[in-house]
Amino acid sequence: MSRIFLIGYMGSGKTTIGKLLAARLGYRFFDIDTTIEEKYFKSISQIFVEKGEPEFRLIEKQNLHDLAEFENVVISTGGGAPCFFDNMDYMQAHGITIYLKLSAAQLNERLESSHDGKRPLLVDRKGEELLQFISDGLVRRDSFYSRAIFTVNGADEEIVTKICEFISHS
Repeated sequence: MSRIFLIGYMGSGKTTIGKLLAARLGYRFFDIDTTIEEKYFKSISQIFVEKGEPEFRLIEKQNLHDLAEFENVVISTGGGAPCFFDNMDYMQAHGITIYLKLSAAQLNERLESSHDGKRPLLVDRKGEELLQFISDGLVRRDSFYSRAIFTVNGADEEIVTKICEFISHS
């Protein structure tokens, strides 16, 4: 397949790994959040505040469908994208889904150190409260994330190589 969808919790490295993977494969890279921000000339946080999460999720779904029209692409989804509407089924039908999996503690460390206000669901959460929020979120989202065709340790230094090996055998 010529579409690769990277899924996982916020902070799992979808954008970073997606850029590296796309470069290795000679594919184009798209980050859904970035395409939304460019289309609306607003940050994801601003869209959340102005339109609310339900409207944001509709926008996210439409962008997912728009980007999935392209061939030879790596698409970094938002952390919640697989969990709304039929997004996971849609991605499964249109490409390869890859779950970048990290533990709650690993995600907490990454998110606490990069707490820059760009993640609307994390505003004002720190320390144990942030860790609990991440843990709860992983539990809620696991049934979606675990449906990915391939799951890889998001902290693995050879992650791009392992994804490429999986794709070449698919």
